[in-house]
Amino acid sequence: MNRRSFYRAPEGERRQELIEATLDCISEFGLKGATVRQIALRAGVTAGLVRHYFESKDQMVAEAYRAVIASLTEKAKNVEGDPATRLKDFIAINLTEPVADSRSISLWAAFISQVRVDPVLAEIHRDGYLAFRNALQELLSDFLSAKGRPAGPEECRRYAIAINGLVDGLWVEGCLAGDLFREGELVGIAMASVEALLGLRIEK
Repeated sequence: MNRRSFYRAPEGERRQELIEATLDCISEFGLKGATVRQIALRAGVTAGLVRHYFESKDQMVAEAYRAVIASLTEKAKNVEGDPATRLKDFIAINLTEPVADSRSISLWAAFISQVRVDPVLAEIHRDGYLAFRNALQELLSDFLSAKGRPAGPEECRRYAIAINGLVDGLWVEGCLAGDLFREGELVGIAMASVEALLGLRIEK
């Protein structure tokens, strides 16, 4: 396990470092194996300092999961350009590193196993899913309008649900067995599938 050197960081920065250390340990050891002591060691601080920022390990885990979900949604919201470019980049971002890699799938597996039994994690998951899906729904609405085929909220919602499921499935496959696919293959499959669903070309 790599240990970071100790230094006096601002409060917000230190808290974020502890969240990152928590994610590192969960990825490596799983939820049960990621102890406060290991997290402190990874962050280069004492266990006492960890408890200064977090009341319990459960709170640390919840904040770590919130950070994972927020990072995915933030990437989706930050796509720029015309509607077609933004939709294309949204799909590509979610099927390439760093969103799609071995660390991401390890974290997903660790957290998802607890979502159905932990109400706090379940709420974070639900809020994250809706934020992600709503961002996709807005992208689809803009794209369809730009193509001269505007669609109402319910139609865009259904498209968003379907495309989110498609991307999720390809993401899992890419994370678990990325060496089985050619470079850019999963992104290309996703684009072709979305175009078939919408009946419109995304790329010019």
